[in-house]
Amino acid sequence: MTLAPPPSALADTVLARLVVSYATAADPVGAARSAAYLKGVAPFLGIPAPQRRALSRQILDELPRPDESDCVAIALRCWELPEREYQYFAVDYLRRHVRRLSSGFLPVVRHLVSTVSWWDTVDALAAHLAGGLVTADRALAAEMDAWIEDENLWIARTALLHQLTYKEATDTERLFGYCLRQSGHPDFFIRKAIGWCLREYAKTDPAAVRDFVEGARDRLSPLSVREALKNL
Repeated sequence: MTLAPPPSALADTVLARLVVSYATAADPVGAARSAAYLKGVAPFLGIPAPQRRALSRQILDELPRPDESDCVAIALRCWELPEREYQYFAVDYLRRHVRRLSSGFLPVVRHLVSTVSWWDTVDALAAHLAGGLVTADRALAAEMDAWIEDENLWIARTALLHQLTYKEATDTERLFGYCLRQSGHPDFFIRKAIGWCLREYAKTDPAAVRDFVEGARDRLSPLSVREALKNL
C-alpha cells in the first residue's frame, strides 16, 4: 500500500529548512564510507550523527509541536528523499513525538519499516515507534501477532523487537512465542533479532530467559542462542 503525505504547513517549513541545511553539510567522502557500511541500501550525504543532530535542532528551533498529521507528512516526505540522513531525521522526530501519535499511526510505521529497509532505521522504528504505540494501546498487540508471521523479514523483525524496552512490562508469552514462531527462519537478521530481544529481557529476568533457551535449544539457531546467553 502506497501512502501519500497529507497537506501540512509545518512539514513544508521543516522540509524546506532540512534540505538546505543537510545539503550544505554534505561530505562526499563520508557519504561513500557510510553507503559502503550500510551495504549500499541508500545513498548518503555523509553527515556524522552528532553534526546531523545539531543541525536538526537548529532546523526545529522555535517551530510548533506537530499533530499526528504533521508527523505523517514529515515522515513520508523524508522517506521520499534519496539520502539516508533524511530518514534518520524522520526517525528521530517521530521518537521525540511518539506520545502525540495514536494507534492509527501504525500503518505508517509499517510503511516506513518495509520501505528502503535495513536495520539502521527498522530497529529504532520497532523499539520506539511500534513499541511505543503498543504500550499506549495494548489492542495493537494483535497487530504484532500478525506482523510476526509476515513474509517481509523486516516486518517480522519489528514484531520481535517491539518489546525491546519494556523490561518488567514485557509480555513474556508473546516474547517467547514470537521467538519460537520464527526460530526456523533462515535469515541472519531474524536470528539475530531473536537473540537480541532475549538478551535484552535477560537483564530483567535472567532465569526466565535461561530456562526458555534451554528448553528451546533444539529449535533455536546457534546464533540466537549465543546472542541470548551472551551476558548470562
